Amino acid sequence: MIEKSATVQNSAGIHCRPSAVIVTAVIDYPGSVRMTCDAGEVDLRSLLSLVSLGLDAGSRVCINVSGPDEEVFCDRLVEMFERRYDFAERLEDSPMAGY
Repeated sequence: MIEKSATVQNSAGIHCRPSAVIVTAVIDYPGSVRMTCDAGEVDLRSLLSLVSLGLDAGSRVCINVSGPDEEVFCDRLVEMFERRYDFAERLEDSPMAGY
């Protein structure tokens, strides 16, 4: 098992969209992938569990991976938690939606 720390860098934290990116990366991994923080511990295969932690920018997390290529996979997850996500504005979220 490998354990590494990360600090959330995204200005909006780890909300639904970055959580979906992370869970999608983890879902097919054949080993165990867990994350702990001050708010609790979750299996990173659960979108709802990850979002429910309310991780804001600056939140510290500890990622635990056990399985094949665990160090490489854990490094990838650290990068995902420390990424500054820049999602394009969705049309329905635009103040001009419907016009």
